[in-house]
Amino acid sequence: MDRAHQLTEFLKSRRARLSPDAAGRGGFGGRRRVPGLRREELALLAGVSVDYYTRLEQGRARNVSPAVLDAVADALGLDSDERGHLHNLAKPGRTGRQPDRAQQIGPELRQALDALVTVPAYLIGRRLDVLAWNDLARTLIADFPALPPDGRNMARLVFLDRAAKDLYPEWEAKARDTVSNLRLDAGRHPDDPRLAALVGELTLGSADFRRLWEDHTVFGKTRGRKRFAHPRVGELSLDYVAMRAPDDPDMTLMIYSAPVGSAAADALRVLADVTPAPRGRRTADL
Repeated sequence: MDRAHQLTEFLKSRRARLSPDAAGRGGFGGRRRVPGLRREELALLAGVSVDYYTRLEQGRARNVSPAVLDAVADALGLDSDERGHLHNLAKPGRTGRQPDRAQQIGPELRQALDALVTVPAYLIGRRLDVLAWNDLARTLIADFPALPPDGRNMARLVFLDRAAKDLYPEWEAKARDTVSNLRLDAGRHPDDPRLAALVGELTLGSADFRRLWEDHTVFGKTRGRKRFAHPRVGELSLDYVAMRAPDDPDMTLMIYSAPVGSAAADALRVLADVTPAPRGRRTADL
């Protein structure tokens, strides 16, 4: 979880995936022992000295300007999520342990979650902790009230709960999304000891997590479609949107829905009918 180490591994992984032809520099020659661009080639594309780029990649550069980081991001062909992740990792480290403040769920978010009675919805916070949920979410995804507080975490559910591979027919895609979002959180909060402990637990407990974590892939999806295989209603495909809370960028409201008249919409109605009482908002005790 060390910021300098994360920066080193991220830049090396992005450089390794970029071939000279993909970078528009097919003239870069010489025998290559490893895939991707060499440091000196990347430095040339970014318009910085080889020594400076080497210090940057090794986490030894201090007070790197946003312009230089953008030049490196352009040379590596980073997308917006990767670019933001690079800027986060290159920020000067803060001294001392930062207080771990509990995330507060505002009344507006509680009210919105209460109002969503026909679609599954839940609120994710730091470290992919599930902070709150509605009844359909606990019926579709997991019985959150029955889980211990530290079990109400999407990364633990995906990688350490065997039921996840049955619930998500496209489990590999779900796993990649999960690791990517955890990587983004690590870039924003590299000094978080609870996040470091979670990553360590997942690394020891799941070979799949270790494999995906080493890819250093980062992206934050805001919409898409997810397939579920539920024991009550069988397979259903639901559209989702992920909306950041306006007063807390580390809090995301996930809402799943289906087109009116679709088989998936019918399945959601069946799930609503079999959802046990009590109904309404539920909040994690974290």
